[in-house]
Amino acid sequence: MNKNIKTYTLLGIVALIWGIIGYRLFSSFTPEAPMNKPEIERSFALERIKPKDTFSIKADYRDPFLGTMHVKKKRTKKKIAKTSPKIQFPSIAYTGLIADQQNKQHIFFVTINNTQYLMQSKSEKDGVTLVSGTKSGIKVRYKGITKQIPLKNEPS
Repeated sequence: MNKNIKTYTLLGIVALIWGIIGYRLFSSFTPEAPMNKPEIERSFALERIKPKDTFSIKADYRDPFLGTMHVKKKRTKKKIAKTSPKIQFPSIAYTGLIADQQNKQHIFFVTINNTQYLMQSKSEKDGVTLVSGTKSGIKVRYKGITKQIPLKNEPS
Protein backbone atom coordinates (compact mmCIF):
# COMPACT_ATOMS: atom_id res chain seq x y z
CA MET A 1 0.00 0.00 0.00
CA ASN A 2 1.02 3.40 -0.84
CA LYS A 3 1.84 5.81 1.95
CA ASN A 4 -0.74 8.39 0.73
CA ILE A 5 -3.54 5.82 0.65
CA LYS A 6 -2.95 4.92 4.32
CA THR A 7 -2.89 8.59 5.29
CA TYR A 8 -6.14 9.40 3.46
CA THR A 9 -7.86 6.31 4.89
CA LEU A 10 -6.88 7.17 8.46
CA LEU A 11 -7.83 10.81 7.88
CA GLY A 12 -11.30 9.72 6.75
CA ILE A 13 -11.76 7.47 9.81
CA VAL A 14 -10.71 10.29 12.16
CA ALA A 15 -13.10 12.70 10.40
CA LEU A 16 -15.91 10.16 10.71
CA ILE A 17 -15.26 9.66 14.49
CA TRP A 18 -15.15 13.41 15.12
CA GLY A 19 -18.29 13.84 13.07
CA ILE A 20 -20.15 11.30 15.24
CA ILE A 21 -18.95 13.02 18.44
CA GLY A 22 -19.97 16.45 17.08
CA TYR A 23 -23.42 15.16 16.04
CA ARG A 24 -24.08 13.73 19.51
CA LEU A 25 -23.04 16.97 21.22
CA PHE A 26 -25.10 19.09 18.85
CA SER A 27 -28.18 16.89 19.22
CA SER A 28 -27.97 16.93 23.04
CA PHE A 29 -27.95 20.76 23.16
CA THR A 30 -30.74 21.40 20.66
CA PRO A 31 -34.30 20.79 21.89
CA GLU A 32 -36.43 18.32 20.07
CA ALA A 33 -39.67 19.39 18.45
CA PRO A 34 -42.57 18.81 20.85
CA MET A 35 -44.84 15.99 19.90
CA ASN A 36 -48.53 16.60 19.92
CA LYS A 37 -49.82 14.47 22.76
CA PRO A 38 -53.48 14.21 23.49
CA GLU A 39 -54.36 16.10 26.64
CA ILE A 40 -55.42 13.97 29.56
CA GLU A 41 -57.98 15.40 31.91
CA ARG A 42 -56.80 15.05 35.47
CA SER A 43 -58.69 15.57 38.65
CA PHE A 44 -57.16 16.39 41.98
CA ALA A 45 -58.52 15.08 45.25
CA LEU A 46 -56.99 15.63 48.66
CA GLU A 47 -55.94 12.58 50.57
CA ARG A 48 -56.73 12.34 54.21
CA ILE A 49 -53.65 12.63 56.31
CA LYS A 50 -53.34 9.80 58.72
CA PRO A 51 -51.86 10.55 62.14
CA LYS A 52 -48.41 9.16 62.65
CA ASP A 53 -48.15 5.95 64.56
CA THR A 54 -45.98 6.75 67.54
CA PHE A 55 -44.54 4.51 70.17
CA SER A 56 -42.21 4.67 73.12
CA ILE A 57 -39.70 2.20 74.39
CA LYS A 58 -39.76 1.23 78.02
CA ALA A 59 -36.24 0.39 79.06
CA ASP A 60 -37.05 -1.28 82.38
CA TYR A 61 -35.06 -4.42 81.79
CA ARG A 62 -31.83 -5.61 83.39
CA ASP A 63 -28.57 -4.16 82.08
CA PRO A 64 -26.86 -7.09 80.29
CA PHE A 65 -23.35 -5.86 81.08
CA LEU A 66 -23.67 -4.71 84.68
CA GLY A 67 -26.43 -7.07 85.76
CA THR A 68 -28.36 -4.31 87.51
CA MET A 69 -31.81 -2.88 86.95
CA HIS A 70 -32.31 0.56 85.49
CA VAL A 71 -33.49 3.05 88.11
CA LYS A 72 -35.06 6.37 87.10
CA LYS A 73 -33.69 9.42 88.79
CA LYS A 74 -36.31 11.45 90.55
CA ARG A 75 -36.43 15.07 89.57
CA THR A 76 -36.97 17.43 92.42
CA LYS A 77 -38.37 20.87 91.90
CA LYS A 78 -36.29 23.63 93.31
CA LYS A 79 -38.24 25.98 95.47
CA ILE A 80 -37.55 29.57 94.70
CA ALA A 81 -38.03 31.85 97.64
CA LYS A 82 -39.80 35.06 96.79
CA THR A 83 -37.51 37.92 97.54
CA SER A 84 -38.11 41.54 96.93
CA PRO A 85 -35.70 43.03 94.43
CA LYS A 86 -32.68 44.57 96.07
CA ILE A 87 -32.71 48.32 95.95
CA GLN A 88 -29.52 49.76 94.54
CA PHE A 89 -28.58 52.71 96.72
CA PRO A 90 -27.10 55.63 94.82
CA SER A 91 -23.56 56.71 95.60
CA ILE A 92 -23.94 58.97 98.67
CA ALA A 93 -21.13 60.77 100.50
CA TYR A 94 -21.33 63.23 103.41
CA THR A 95 -18.57 65.83 103.04
CA GLY A 96 -19.36 68.46 105.70
CA LEU A 97 -21.79 70.92 107.25
CA ILE A 98 -22.38 74.59 107.87
CA ALA A 99 -23.88 75.50 111.25
CA ASP A 100 -25.82 78.72 111.84
CA GLN A 101 -25.35 79.77 115.48
CA GLN A 102 -28.32 82.12 115.56
CA ASN A 103 -31.04 79.86 114.08
CA LYS A 104 -29.55 76.51 115.15
CA GLN A 105 -29.98 75.30 111.56
CA HIS A 106 -27.47 73.05 109.86
CA ILE A 107 -26.81 72.85 106.13
CA PHE A 108 -25.15 69.59 105.05
CA PHE A 109 -22.91 69.01 102.04
CA VAL A 110 -24.17 65.74 100.51
CA THR A 111 -22.77 64.24 97.29
CA ILE A 112 -25.29 62.03 95.44
CA ASN A 113 -24.05 60.26 92.29
CA ASN A 114 -21.09 62.67 91.99
CA THR A 115 -23.33 65.77 92.24
CA GLN A 116 -22.94 67.91 95.37
CA TYR A 117 -26.07 69.31 97.03
CA LEU A 118 -26.66 71.64 100.01
CA MET A 119 -29.41 69.97 102.06
CA GLN A 120 -31.27 70.67 105.29
CA SER A 121 -33.06 68.13 107.45
CA LYS A 122 -36.23 66.71 105.82
CA SER A 123 -35.19 67.88 102.33
CA GLU A 124 -35.08 65.60 99.29
CA LYS A 125 -32.82 65.48 96.21
CA ASP A 126 -32.76 62.71 93.54
CA GLY A 127 -35.12 60.57 95.64
CA VAL A 128 -32.79 60.70 98.67
CA THR A 129 -34.28 62.28 101.82
CA LEU A 130 -32.01 63.68 104.53
CA VAL A 131 -33.61 62.50 107.79
CA SER A 132 -31.16 63.94 110.32
CA GLY A 133 -27.52 64.78 110.72
CA THR A 134 -24.69 65.62 113.11
CA LYS A 135 -21.06 66.64 112.75
CA SER A 136 -19.97 62.99 112.48
CA GLY A 137 -22.61 61.63 110.08
CA ILE A 138 -26.02 61.86 108.46
CA LYS A 139 -29.03 59.58 108.21
CA VAL A 140 -30.63 59.30 104.74
CA ARG A 141 -33.68 57.45 103.40
CA TYR A 142 -33.98 56.09 99.85
CA LYS A 143 -37.12 54.17 98.74
CA GLY A 144 -38.06 53.38 102.34
CA ILE A 145 -34.61 52.16 103.42
CA THR A 146 -32.71 54.26 105.98
CA LYS A 147 -28.93 54.29 105.98
CA GLN A 148 -26.31 55.98 108.19
CA ILE A 149 -23.53 57.75 106.23
CA PRO A 150 -20.36 58.83 108.16
CA LEU A 151 -18.40 62.00 107.39
CA LYS A 152 -16.08 61.30 104.48
CA ASN A 153 -13.12 63.43 105.65
CA GLU A 154 -13.35 62.28 109.27
CA PRO A 155 -10.18 60.51 110.44
CA SER A 156 -10.90 57.03 111.75
